Order: sequence, then structure tokens, then C-alpha cells
Amino acid sequence: MMELRQIRHFIAVAEHENFTRAAQSMHIVQSALSTSIRQLEEELGTPLFIRSTRNVRLTLAGKRFLHYAQSIGDTVDQATQEIAAMVALRTGRLSIGTVQSVPPFIDLPLLLETFIQRFPDFDVKLCQGSSEKLNEKIQRQSIDLAIMPVEEVSEMLASRIIACDEIVMAFAADASEFASIERSLSMEELSQYSFIDFEPGQGTRKVNDSCFMLQNLTRKVTFEVSDLETLVSLVERKMGVALLPEQVVKARGTRLRYCRIHDIDACWELAVAWLSNTPDSTLVHEKSVQAFLDILGTAE
Repeated sequence: MMELRQIRHFIAVAEHENFTRAAQSMHIVQSALSTSIRQLEEELGTPLFIRSTRNVRLTLAGKRFLHYAQSIGDTVDQATQEIAAMVALRTGRLSIGTVQSVPPFIDLPLLLETFIQRFPDFDVKLCQGSSEKLNEKIQRQSIDLAIMPVEEVSEMLASRIIACDEIVMAFAADASEFASIERSLSMEELSQYSFIDFEPGQGTRKVNDSCFMLQNLTRKVTFEVSDLETLVSLVERKMGVALLPEQVVKARGTRLRYCRIHDIDACWELAVAWLSNTPDSTLVHEKSVQAFLDILGTAE
């Protein structure tokens, strides 16, 4: 079967029109070069060179084959250079997924900016979706990693916790019914209120539902939304209360107040997840993911 080295040998002889000089340029002995060319001619079924004591010239078949051989050589050289650049992380691709409501736990725009500054020739993409969709995308390798609640990371993926925050009950700062609250509340007391929460499978909904289930309690969820801004706006307009990470509530300034929950340890943990140690994983993929994880680690 024809080999790439034979094609390179053929190109060298065609360019130098001399076996000795061609062998020297390829850093092999002349006899090895002659054998390589002879085997190539036997496979093609026709001579490629007209040989003389002083030099060699291409036959008509040789001239035609040279056109394709040079194209093959150029393509392989270009591919080799591009792969080398990817392995060295000079070029490549990184696709990141995230659930809604990541801020203020991590500054994702800053992380992306830092990565792009460090690897300017990388093609970086970002998408948002539910944890279920992000898990599927990682396993299909349509994205490289994703940021999502730790309890929603698939068992098939590697993960690392990157943020943890206490869940508190948030309410409008000017809501008169909460004016006298200065202490923490129990889950039973919380169950008496009307709640605004994320749709099932999004945001902190799974953690919130678990808090009531562990206490064998039920609650009334008046509004279910898919994004944090709408949820918080509804709370600010006194349409209900919400269970939210403490840092989210603090980020709203004086528009929201909150109280802690004293009879359950509720925490929202955020993780980064990726595919690792699988037959389909590659050195290039793992190195680009690790480069982002390293940047993420310095920001924690």
C-alpha cells in the first residue's frame, strides 16, 4: 500500500532530478530512496522517471502523478501544522454551556475575556439551557463543559464545585407583612406563604422543592418562571416570596430583604462539569478544558 513517505521521496527526486541529491535532502541513503521509488512504480504499474547516468526526468505519468503528490504533501503539511497548533493551544475551540442565574457566583464574562486574551486564536462559544440539555450536550461532545447546580450533574461526567451559597427566603423590602421579621423562620412557617419559583428543572427549583419534601411539607407556588430577572421582579412587586441564594438577594440592594431558615441546611452549590477519561476524549480536548478550569480556579 502506498505510504506518505514514498510520496515525499517521489517529490524530492522530481524536484532535484537526481537520486543522490534527493536522498541527501531526505536524510536517507540512496539505496533506500531507490527502493522506495521502485516500489511506488510497481504499485502504480508504470515508470515515473526516465533514468540516465547523469539525471532523471519525469515520464508523462510521473508529471501527472507529481500534481497530485504535491497536493497531498501540501495538505498533510497544513494539517500537521494545524494539529500542532491545537496541541500547543495556539488554536482550537472551546464551547461552554451554562444554566440561567450564574451571576453573582462567578463572573462568567470576565472568565471568557481572560480565556480569549490568553488564547486569542481560539473559537469560543457560549450557550444557555437547562441542566438536562447541558448534560446531554456534553455527552454528545457538542459542548466541552458546562456550569450548573451540582445535584443536577450527570453521573457520567466529571465535576468540581465552584460556588456555594446559603438559601434564604427573599421578600420585598417594603412588604408590610414582613416588617417585623428580625429572626430566622422554620420551614413550616415558610410553607404558609405564596412562592415565586423557577420552572421545574431550572435554577434553584430542585433544591427548593427538596427543602419542603424533607420536612414533609407542601407549599403554594403561584408563579413559575424561567429566568432570574422575572422572578426577582415579581418578588419586588410583592407578588410572593422566593427561596434564593443569599448573594442573589444581596445583589438587589435595598429592594429586597431576606431571612434565614433555621431548621434546615439549604445550600445552592454550583459546579462545572465536563467529559473526561472516555475512549472518545482527546489530548487536545482535555488540554483546552483544563486551560479553562485553571482560569476558573484562580477566580474562585
